[in-house]
Amino acid sequence: MKLIIASDIHGSAYWCGRLMELIEQENPDKVVLLGDLLYHGPRNDLPRDYAPKKVIPMLSGLADRIIAVRGNCEAEVDQMVLPFPCMADFALLADGSQNLYLTHGHKWNPDNLPPLTQGTAFLYGHTHVKLDENRGGIRCLNPGSVSIPKDGSHSCLVYENGAFRFHVWEE
Repeated sequence: MKLIIASDIHGSAYWCGRLMELIEQENPDKVVLLGDLLYHGPRNDLPRDYAPKKVIPMLSGLADRIIAVRGNCEAEVDQMVLPFPCMADFALLADGSQNLYLTHGHKWNPDNLPPLTQGTAFLYGHTHVKLDENRGGIRCLNPGSVSIPKDGSHSCLVYENGAFRFHVWEE
């Protein structure tokens, strides 16, 4: 199974376009979106080319391949304009022996993990900072932010054949 795992697009048409280019290049089976898709939120500056109405059709074109969870910036109106479910607090995905727990990170995070079995990969966004570390037998991964990184680099994760790798975009 091949996945692109991204978080925190925050309505940036420019960075969503860059994500779409990567998706076309990598041709994943599924695209995992860890929340904060359309709205920038009151604590963030506007991202480059903030245009949620342009992001909607980009993401909608992948509706059959998207697995999305709700971020702290999602609202009911987001679900009204997106043709894929995006309001669940978490999702579970199994790839053979690897279990993936998907959430945004504002409720569950590495400092407040849900009850998970050893060996589960816990994937979350929210902090806008890339992370890959083990917490008591749980691998915690944060793809960083597609559009508003707090660690200086726009990024996402690629998962293929049980292995994770970061993809970092150049500006």
